[in-house]
Amino acid sequence: MLHSMTSEPEQQIGVGVQDAFQRLWTPHRMAYIQGENKPTGPGAGDGCPFCSIPAKSDEDGLIVARGEHVYAVLNLYPYNGGHLMVVPYRHVADYTDLDAAETVELAELTKQAMTALRTASGAHGFNIGMNQGTVAGAGIAAHLHQHIVPRWGGDTNFMPVVGHTKILPQLLGDTRKMLAEAWPPRG
Repeated sequence: MLHSMTSEPEQQIGVGVQDAFQRLWTPHRMAYIQGENKPTGPGAGDGCPFCSIPAKSDEDGLIVARGEHVYAVLNLYPYNGGHLMVVPYRHVADYTDLDAAETVELAELTKQAMTALRTASGAHGFNIGMNQGTVAGAGIAAHLHQHIVPRWGGDTNFMPVVGHTKILPQLLGDTRKMLAEAWPPRG
């Protein structure tokens, strides 16, 4: 429960010494923490969400654009509004496992994602990268995915720095529609 700084603190009996911190409860994040939608094994048939997303409609799968070898999808647990991932259709774990056509198209969709994010949201910069392996921070290490995180001057405020909370001003479905409409035509 988040309560106003001007109101009296809520009395919580039996929970320890009351402090000056307020709490923003985010129980929906528990699904991510507990590993919901993570593959149960290393193979494509082991519940990999990146393998199942392409079978969904663009709206239901939060897919922004589809290529022949890779697709762009919104991150369900974004670092910033508009956080996209470019994902190969083929279930591979390591960047070196991509073939030449997949590598080229992954790079091309990354460029298109940057263009769409600049057009749709005026992004000033980007964090782009891959976490290769669980020890490197990959949430789903079994299926390669490249992150494209838009950034704006002044986008780091007290909420993520002090409150460890992300403020996202738009629903994912609305963000998907906006970026799909701004996606550059295939050339």
